[in-house]
Amino acid sequence: MVGIKDVARRAGVSIGTVSNVVNRPHVVSAATRMRVLSVIEELGYVRDESARQLRAGRSRIMALLVLDLGNPFFVDVARGAEQAAHEAGLNVITCNSGQRVATEASYLSMLAEQRVRGVLLSPVETSSDRLQTFSRSGIPYVFVDRKVPTEEASSVSVDDVAGGELAARHLLETGHTRIAFVNGPAILAQCRDREAGVRSALEGAGVELSVLESAALDVSSGRDAGSRLLGMSPRPTAVFCANDLLALGVLQTMVGAGVRVPDEMAIVGYDDIEFAGAAAVPLTSVRQPAKRLGYTAAELLIAETSGEDPPDHQQVVFRPELVVRNSTRPNR
Repeated sequence: MVGIKDVARRAGVSIGTVSNVVNRPHVVSAATRMRVLSVIEELGYVRDESARQLRAGRSRIMALLVLDLGNPFFVDVARGAEQAAHEAGLNVITCNSGQRVATEASYLSMLAEQRVRGVLLSPVETSSDRLQTFSRSGIPYVFVDRKVPTEEASSVSVDDVAGGELAARHLLETGHTRIAFVNGPAILAQCRDREAGVRSALEGAGVELSVLESAALDVSSGRDAGSRLLGMSPRPTAVFCANDLLALGVLQTMVGAGVRVPDEMAIVGYDDIEFAGAAAVPLTSVRQPAKRLGYTAAELLIAETSGEDPPDHQQVVFRPELVVRNSTRPNR
């Protein structure tokens, strides 16, 4: 590996001059700077960023640990976090737990060992031994897409109970009384909150709810739920899904079985990912401001790691928004 000493020797300058060219180029004369840069390119020198950060005592790398990078919602969260980090001169590494507890624990251990600046965390569970272990590492973290029940850390989330209520009320207002809810893993707080919102709205209207549980929040699980919906008697006339990927799977099954959407089966998703509006029958969905979630969470983490006296932990909660499209709008 080419080192800074090799560059200094070849360019005929001191190690300090090479360091200045890399880190503080404005203090080096133009001629010297060009000579050193030419040697750097010739030798393929890459500075040891980890050593530099160790000397400085603070990493320039934040981590984002999410549930599922296969879900476009979390891709948008990552984009927001990256934007905020880059504006602050920082970088983000993204990790995917795949909704698996063991994978999440492994990543948290690795991030603690690497002494990252901080972690934006969308955990499988908000209360667990692995999170308590990670907190003892002293590395700050902010929950994203999760509301924290205590003040142990900052969090940025969406009111998922309100989101479930929005979807249920919309289906009631469009005349449905046989309504099903396709949920994801019960271990996820979002799924529990969205179900709670649906139940609250339907109980107030005296309407019973059929719940179909899925092992994952993906299209395949949605297709499976769609098949189960087809076998129900009496069949629901409307279904609300815990996220858009489940809804897209249900929609695919209904279209394949010749069930007319929305006339025979209305469908509502959650997240409002880009594919929701581009589906064969554009999906009604409860919109979350995904990019804003990531950006705001990164801002909080940067604030907590930038000053001598970090600000108090904050719990930021956004309101969801219902976006009505053809999957619940009866054909005229």
